[in-house]
Amino acid sequence: MSRRNLPFHKGTWESLPVKLNDNILETLREMKFTHMTPVQSACIPLFMRNKDVAAEAVTGSGKTLAFVIPIIEILLKREDKLKKMQVGALVITPTRELALQISEVFEGFLLKFPQFKQILLIGGSNPIEDVEKFKEHGANIVIATPGRLEDMFRRKADGLDLSILVKTLDVLVLDEADRLLDMGFVASLNVILAFLPKQRRTGLFSATQTQELEKLVRAGLRNPVRITVKEKGVAATATQKTPARLCNYYFICRIEEKFNNMVAFLKEHIDEKHLVFFSTCASVEYYGRALETLFKKADIRCIHGKMKNKRNKIFADFRALESGILVCTDVMARGIDIPDVNWVLQYDPPSNASAFVHRCGRTARIGNQGSALVFLLPMEESYVTFLSINQKCPLERMEPIEDVMDILPKVKAMALADRAMYDRGMRAYVSSVQAYAKHECSLIFRVKDLDFSAMAKGFALLRMPKMPELKDKSFPDFVRTDIDTDTIRYKDKAREKLRRKMLAELKERGPAPLVRRNVVRNTSWSKQKQKQDRKRKKSAKRQLGEGSDEEEDEDLKELLNDTRLLKRLKKGKISEEDFNKQMEDVPLSSTQTGSPKATDDA
Repeated sequence: MSRRNLPFHKGTWESLPVKLNDNILETLREMKFTHMTPVQSACIPLFMRNKDVAAEAVTGSGKTLAFVIPIIEILLKREDKLKKMQVGALVITPTRELALQISEVFEGFLLKFPQFKQILLIGGSNPIEDVEKFKEHGANIVIATPGRLEDMFRRKADGLDLSILVKTLDVLVLDEADRLLDMGFVASLNVILAFLPKQRRTGLFSATQTQELEKLVRAGLRNPVRITVKEKGVAATATQKTPARLCNYYFICRIEEKFNNMVAFLKEHIDEKHLVFFSTCASVEYYGRALETLFKKADIRCIHGKMKNKRNKIFADFRALESGILVCTDVMARGIDIPDVNWVLQYDPPSNASAFVHRCGRTARIGNQGSALVFLLPMEESYVTFLSINQKCPLERMEPIEDVMDILPKVKAMALADRAMYDRGMRAYVSSVQAYAKHECSLIFRVKDLDFSAMAKGFALLRMPKMPELKDKSFPDFVRTDIDTDTIRYKDKAREKLRRKMLAELKERGPAPLVRRNVVRNTSWSKQKQKQDRKRKKSAKRQLGEGSDEEEDEDLKELLNDTRLLKRLKKGKISEEDFNKQMEDVPLSSTQTGSPKATDDA
């Protein structure tokens, strides 16, 4: 394998050693892309000269155009022109948002090439509709996520034999290739690659290189050229993995003051565009609702991996905003291009260091300025040194924020006014503790060092939840509310009606005999972690859908769980006391709620 390290430089599109089609050049001018980025100037000629490419470049370096342009050029130069149903190019990417983004870029170019049709195959829609769309309009360029694409190969009975249609394939691109090899995608990729012709051009694009990716390069590419793009002034021995124009900060504060400080920071920068990262879906739901109430005049959106159809619209809406706040999980950390993001705020440090780099890369893209800020606890400050050494990502300490107000009483008032908000807070707390226990940097992020009482204050909880990590512990510093939390009602009348109905049936039923609880439900998440990981890997291999992108609707799961509890009570399998606790509290372990998936947002 040949390797090329390219310094940062700028050149016009006309300076390429291969001439681009006039309509492509005109489209680039219309898009105001006057100069190439290094990854574009390196990859485009190689692709067009029929080379396989494995490109590594910092996030935000313009990798999408580096394969979109060659794909169109290669399809234009085919001797046998593609028919309506023949696939000439396939782009596989890990998330719906990134697939949508790539589709939009293609759409801009294909306006001048009406002979080519593209199709977007992603989760969140009925696969039969995709089949009918494919049959009606055809597709020469397919942009897809792995799960939905694998499903399409199994739709022969519905009148679509994709295995025949891809025999004309000229180009395969794996975008964010390292993430495609994460859990849940490997099995799908193996199925897909088995259908594709061996005589093709293949491109792998990623911001990072992993051992698994190296194996794929050796197995799937024929004598590939490795492109490693480095920015100006960055030594080859100390490769900086974040954009050179990114200002990276960290802020130290106590856990109970974390949310107050973030709100104060957002108030100072309210006219700018922000991405705010949390570690779990439950935290996004909880804090996102809180921010919507605290910043009534700001445009605030929430997005996480458990959303279905809503994700596409939310993503498109936020991209179009000039200012606003997107509260999200790591589903938005990789490859996503949102214009003019001023700040990336990491409320929770991610579970692994590479995700930290990818989060930061949502700003300062393609030569623009941008800033990132991570909130750390005093006991976590050594994480700064770890990032500097492990990820070549230096951080500068931010001075204390002025005029920090205590807004937690307002968040408490929201929980008192709506049981749904009360429930969200309890779930967010439990899932955050579990995510903390899962952090790969366990020498720095240690659950045993957490101040659970102070953390509950920071979450504005009305009382402490019941969970294994808190068992047999007392919290004299935490002051629970005097109000009976059973009396808190849902604002949603239908949901409150169902709760009242179940409580009435329970009262009519009377006390049930005590039943011994399953021992595993009293085991803390940190001790169940390895077992849960094994279960998820097995489940991912069996799943034909789109990995963790096809999560069940959370509210429906809660309703079904409540119904199951009531049935168990009526049959005498659990006691009335246990029923009350499980209805009132956050469930005692991840085996009841599936909460280990809270951080799986691919």
